[in-house]
Formats: sequence, C-alpha cells, structure tokens
Amino acid sequence: MVCQTVKNGVECVFMTKKGCSFNGGTCHTIIDKCEGCGRIIECPTGNYCMIYPDPSAKWAIGSCPSATHIKNEIKENSQKINPLKASKRKAGH
Repeated sequence: MVCQTVKNGVECVFMTKKGCSFNGGTCHTIIDKCEGCGRIIECPTGNYCMIYPDPSAKWAIGSCPSATHIKNEIKENSQKINPLKASKRKAGH
C-alpha cells in the first residue's frame, strides 16, 4: 500500500488499512552513516531509507548490507597454505 504517514506516496509493505504497522507506527529517519547512500528518499518530514524502516538497526551489527556508498573489499588469496604441503610440492617438482 501507499504510505500515508511520513513517506507520502511511496509504496510501503508496512502500510495497512489501519495505518502503519511498523514498530512505533512510523519509519525512522536515516542516521549519519547512511549519508551518501543511493537508497535515500527525501521527504518533507525528513530523509528515509527506501528499503529499511529503521536504518540504525542495520548499522548496529556492522555495515548496512544495502549501502551503495560502501565498497566491500574482497581479499584474494586469503586461503591459508599448509607449510608442510608447500615444501613437499616444491621439493617434488
């Protein structure tokens, strides 16, 4: 349904005929760590996340899994090499 509380005109899964069913009856504004993300909606009542109604909960454990402004570093060759096997490979060939 279309939000009738803070994000007027935006589709929201928490909106019901009785009003917003999210905890507290409304979405929460973004936090400082969300600044620069591509999933921010600017509304007259403030800035909100398009995906999560409570962005601070997504940042509580670590980084937000949907943040577009954060680049996840992939470590290559992070596999540990057994030194005994490495020495046998080197000696054999």
